[in-house]
Amino acid sequence: MELIGDVWVNWFEGEENGYNVCEFHEWRRHDFIELLDQVPLVKVDTTFFHYIENDLRDLPHELLDTIRNKSYIRKNNQREVIEYCFLVTDGEQHLVVDTLGYTIPIRKSRLVPRQEQMVIDKAKKCETMRYPLPKNYRGREYHILSPNPEVMFGLTRKERQLKQLLFMSLDQLHTTGHIEEIRYWYTEWFPKQYQESRHLTKDEAWSHLYDAIKVGWSEKHLNICERLIKGQTYFEKIWELEHGTTVN
Repeated sequence: MELIGDVWVNWFEGEENGYNVCEFHEWRRHDFIELLDQVPLVKVDTTFFHYIENDLRDLPHELLDTIRNKSYIRKNNQREVIEYCFLVTDGEQHLVVDTLGYTIPIRKSRLVPRQEQMVIDKAKKCETMRYPLPKNYRGREYHILSPNPEVMFGLTRKERQLKQLLFMSLDQLHTTGHIEEIRYWYTEWFPKQYQESRHLTKDEAWSHLYDAIKVGWSEKHLNICERLIKGQTYFEKIWELEHGTTVN
């Protein structure tokens, strides 16, 4: 087993979607960045790589047993063992994983570019390990609070976070909003379709609105997001963190 030294990581915790585990160019100064002293390298097939990258399910015991206590981090000049931490690759994509002692990939990180190339080179000489997926596993199921990667493709970190905030507010609107409120937001997005909105049920109006909003990202998305969250303290704090301004 290859052991990789001096691995910089930026931990994203509890992320089931790979698009929220940011690439190096999107790292921020306040992120949880640290230097791992040593990490074992595991090469897997692409299907299993995506299983780790885009889910929070149990990892096989065969994998956990292989990498157990092989990772280290230095703290206060002491070398400390990390129980279940490893660098996984399919030869092209890479991810550092730490289970925090559990059996699921709780923390995930991308690599810095220099180490990506090094892993690509080392992976060419590694055997591809085959690990079984759970018998009842049918792939990821996406929903409004955990969107399909297709609706996030091409967006920046800031845009992804704001789009997820918009989805959270739309989900709340569907749960708590009455029919006239949802029709109002429908006509805000489709200003020329007021008459049509009067014939839509609550679910129809919301579904048409969601289907339109989930495509792309624009100033129009930004504006309706800011208006939808106004007056909701939790949502406003997320907005201020990501957008850098208070809600008007």
